[in-house]
Amino acid sequence: MTNPRVAKLADQIHVIVAEMLERRVKDPRLGFVTITDVRLTGDTREATIFYTVMGDDKARADSAAALKSATGLIRSEVAKRLGLKFAPTIAFVMDATPEAAKNIEDLLAQAKLRDEELHAEAAGKTYAGEADPYRRDDEDDQE
Repeated sequence: MTNPRVAKLADQIHVIVAEMLERRVKDPRLGFVTITDVRLTGDTREATIFYTVMGDDKARADSAAALKSATGLIRSEVAKRLGLKFAPTIAFVMDATPEAAKNIEDLLAQAKLRDEELHAEAAGKTYAGEADPYRRDDEDDQE
C-alpha cells in the first residue's frame, strides 16, 4: 500500500515535470514527449519518471538525450516548487506500455485470423460419430 503523502508528491511531480517540458525546456531535440507515470520511493529520495515519445527510433533517442540533459533543471524546479528538504533524484525511463499493447493487439489479430481459418475449415464437416458421444442415464433406461 502506497503512503498517501508519497502518492500525492508523485502526482505533483508528474504535473511539474509535464509543465516544465511544455514551457521551460527549450531543447530542439525534445520531441512530442508524454509523461505517463511517476513512481517515488517511500523515502521520497528517488523519482522514476516514465515517458513515451511519438515518432521513430531517432526521435526517441533525441528525446532521451534532451531529457537527460534537462534532468538537473527539472530536479531543481521540483525541489523548489514542492519545498522539499532533499530533492529526489530523477531518472527518466522509456515507458514500454505502448509497445506491449501493440504486441498484444498483434497476437489477438493473429488468434482471430486463425479462428476464422478454423471456422472456414470446419464448415460443411460432420462429426465422425454422433454429435453427442456421451451416454446419458435416460438412454440407458430405455434399453
